[in-house]
Amino acid sequence: MKQKAPVLPFLAALLAGWLPSGIAFAGGDQTLVALEVNRAELVEMAVTGKIRQPAIAAAIYRVSTEGTVKALPGTGGITYNFRVGDSAVHLAGDHVEPSVSIYHDDNDAQRALNVLAQIGNAVRITSGDAKGHEGTVIGKHGGVDNVMVEFDDEVYDLLNIGDTMLVRAVGLGMEARNGNDLFLRNLSPRLLDAMTARGMGLDGDGKLVVPVTHVIPAKLMGSGLGRNHVHSGDYDIQMFDPEINERYHLDTLRLGDIVALENADTAYGRSYREGAVTIGVVVHAISRVAGHGPGVTALITSPSGQIKPVIREEANLKSWLDLR
Repeated sequence: MKQKAPVLPFLAALLAGWLPSGIAFAGGDQTLVALEVNRAELVEMAVTGKIRQPAIAAAIYRVSTEGTVKALPGTGGITYNFRVGDSAVHLAGDHVEPSVSIYHDDNDAQRALNVLAQIGNAVRITSGDAKGHEGTVIGKHGGVDNVMVEFDDEVYDLLNIGDTMLVRAVGLGMEARNGNDLFLRNLSPRLLDAMTARGMGLDGDGKLVVPVTHVIPAKLMGSGLGRNHVHSGDYDIQMFDPEINERYHLDTLRLGDIVALENADTAYGRSYREGAVTIGVVVHAISRVAGHGPGVTALITSPSGQIKPVIREEANLKSWLDLR
């Protein structure tokens, strides 16, 4: 991984997680209070996976909403040129997963990998020519149940299908201590600290201010709705209406973008709720299939809307976690 640049003492203290409770910091033009969580209670454990071979079903073609058919790259494998920070829209693919897709071939172990791995967790390669190199979890894709991992550029030429990896999984069970009606999902302490350092915090009204690249209405959310939990997988932003795409700037979505979903409740599943807000991360690319599109894995949700998104173009895992 890249050598990290020095940080100011206050920021270093914040990232280390030992600042006393109640310490406030500047967040734009207002004073925000850092979100406190049950950090000391979080369990860190190892979970493993291996790089998945891409698979293509017998029905090779993808049928679009216009009735056209195309053969396109899809999920799995090692994706060299669409990675975190790259476009989630402008590519000749369908559900393409960024970077490296890992899985486990035992069903229960596969479920454990998906549920335990959190966005921002550290990953170490344990076999093959790239053994010893480290990466970062950047996504969880429902249906195929792959976990996506980002590495530094030089690692990709060393990777091979089947290489094994160990995820240092920590973050499942995280709870907010000083926020009202906030549910934390798929969020590692590392990503929490990065979001805090970039301007996330509680304002004077008790709302959690969160920098995001886009604010997206729940009416656009498709495949993945109706699940009874959000501890694995994602759900998709439908992009079949050109006027809506332009209104919400959806053509600029990037893999790794932190986005807000309005009227979306993902506390105990994925459903529509007026006033609710969900913060999530874009984890896979566009699809032309009805009901599908760029996928979003939930990070923070408030059924009563105790979240205030603020637009920040740089709100992406690439810069926030210093990836690539």
